[in-house]
Amino acid sequence: MAGTFATTVRNAMLDHFTGKASWSMPAAVYVGLSSTTPTSGGSNVTEPSGGNYARVQVTAAQFTSASSGATETNTDKSFSQANADWLSGVNLTHLVIYDAASSGNFQGFASLAVAKPVFSADTAKINSGDLDMSIA
Repeated sequence: MAGTFATTVRNAMLDHFTGKASWSMPAAVYVGLSSTTPTSGGSNVTEPSGGNYARVQVTAAQFTSASSGATETNTDKSFSQANADWLSGVNLTHLVIYDAASSGNFQGFASLAVAKPVFSADTAKINSGDLDMSIA
């Protein structure tokens, strides 16, 4: 699943590259799930709440070094086991990326290859290599 960086992230990278401002990647990013398609500005995100839902942390060490303008996760990341249906069992369609475990600044999103609901007792998982980020 290829990701899309948020507009603010793309602007910060360009300003850093052109010497306009300094920008550093957060120490970790937090990946969540959404049942709606986010915008690059960070709106239209519908994350579950309750049911033991929490974003998962991905540190810099859990991404491969960039090669050919791309990076991907190098470890499996599992969400907490659901103890209730997330979003009443609607399909979750996107990963959302923030710089904090809750609230925080929107960093980007990626479409899931297969939209699926998460029901009570399910454990959603991002397999190693399945979260790809690239700059084209």
